[in-house]
Amino acid sequence: MDKPTTNEAADRPGVLQQLADVLEQRKQADPETSYVAKLYAKGPDAVLKKIGEEATETVMAAKDGDPARIVAEVTDLWFHCLVLLAQHGLGPAEVLAELERRFGLSGIEEKKRRG
Repeated sequence: MDKPTTNEAADRPGVLQQLADVLEQRKQADPETSYVAKLYAKGPDAVLKKIGEEATETVMAAKDGDPARIVAEVTDLWFHCLVLLAQHGLGPAEVLAELERRFGLSGIEEKKRRG
């Protein structure tokens, strides 16, 4: 199967949910055979540390301006954010619902509503 184009990948339904389902399954996996199970076994701080590392790498990639590296680092960051969500019994549906709620709302106005 050929690699999907950017538009095909974006239109593929449920890829975030499919990944979330796998991350849930990894909660029961052996930490010796699963990277995600190993992260879960190390506790919340391990996941938070990975998110910090990936966020820093994303910033560095953006500063360098290399599109392929930016995509790779954002992919790593999103992945670890999904691990964090799963760790807390959440998934991409909650984040997508919040994005939909905010859609069309001025960022300035949304921040005012939070306070």
